[in-house]
Amino acid sequence: MSKLIITKMDIFHRPCLVCAAWEDGKVVELRLHPAGKAESVLNNIYMGQVETVSAGIQAAFVRFQKDEMGYFPLSEAGQVIYGAGRKGNAPLRAGDQILVQVSRDAMKGKLPALSSNLNFTGRFLVLTTGNKKFGLSAKLSGEERKLLSGWLEEEEARSDREYGIVVRTNAAEASKEEILSELQYLKQIYQRVAVQGRSRTSGSLLYETLPFYLSALRDSRSRDLEEIITDLPDVLEKTREYLSENGSGEEEKLRFYEDPLLPLCKLYRLENAVEEIRREKIWLKSGGFLVIQQTEAFVSIDVNSGKYTGKKKTEETFRKINLEAAGEIVRQIRLRNLSGIILVDFINMEHPDHQEELFHVLQKLLKKDPMKGKAVDITPLHIFEMTRKKVRRPVLEDLRELADAE
Repeated sequence: MSKLIITKMDIFHRPCLVCAAWEDGKVVELRLHPAGKAESVLNNIYMGQVETVSAGIQAAFVRFQKDEMGYFPLSEAGQVIYGAGRKGNAPLRAGDQILVQVSRDAMKGKLPALSSNLNFTGRFLVLTTGNKKFGLSAKLSGEERKLLSGWLEEEEARSDREYGIVVRTNAAEASKEEILSELQYLKQIYQRVAVQGRSRTSGSLLYETLPFYLSALRDSRSRDLEEIITDLPDVLEKTREYLSENGSGEEEKLRFYEDPLLPLCKLYRLENAVEEIRREKIWLKSGGFLVIQQTEAFVSIDVNSGKYTGKKKTEETFRKINLEAAGEIVRQIRLRNLSGIILVDFINMEHPDHQEELFHVLQKLLKKDPMKGKAVDITPLHIFEMTRKKVRRPVLEDLRELADAE
């Protein structure tokens, strides 16, 4: 079972709103927002204006707010929704007004990434404008996929459908009425933004995403969520309103924490989690340790035997450390919000069965991560390759920004 904790705490002497996911006695995810900082534009939808088109890098630069530019890949130009007045099928050009969604935060000096495939995300479904297909989460079981497909069969078969539908993992927890109710709600948003929004002026905000703590709640697995705890009255009210509007029946999980002697951040050791994220070296219970380093190109994680004092044969020793490390690696990836290409150098194991076991354990653990990830392969050099979708920037970048401003 898990808990979602929403509170305020000082990080490098600056007040921050923090949302943490707590599982099995540990913080497994941490999101933060410094007081006074502008809200993230991630997942917002704007009427943007193309400033320049660069064929050399196959990208366009689009101004989506008065003082903010984004990077738009020309590979998505074929699915663009243009503003009113655009005629003909000419290639994308400077001056065109197009609907764009911020698909990735600005990272390490790079501009935010923009997409013309607009996503309207609910708790159970996602409506998309670029991909018109019907799809289901790979994390759903065969029986769940069959049931959900049946509920949405009529919608899937519609010949006039101008949007795609993706059924999320959380849909397995919903009733048919909840699924169809959310579908109607998302279709209304789609109509307002993707259809009626075409007549809006450049720079207009057409769709604003939820506050980051409500997005974390929306993306959590309801069946595993035991409590939503906050000590902030305004957050309590907004969260209660969100739960009520979505008809999730989870209002009883919401709890207001009141104990002036023990702040919520101390009770759940959020300060320890912040310090943990800043460390490259993470010790394992067995005495082994991880070294986590982020480069420009990829994330490197090295597994070491360290102080392990087991008396069993060497191969079994390495197997035990690697399996323990696998669980901690998946937790650290989610806690730090590491993404892109991730390479893990496990301790070498000669037995093929042990290598296969490790790969399948990692695959199973990755399925618990709300963010899409993929176990790719274990190379002949015993390097485990995986990828994780890049959306928000790593938590360490947020922490460094706070430290530099101190």
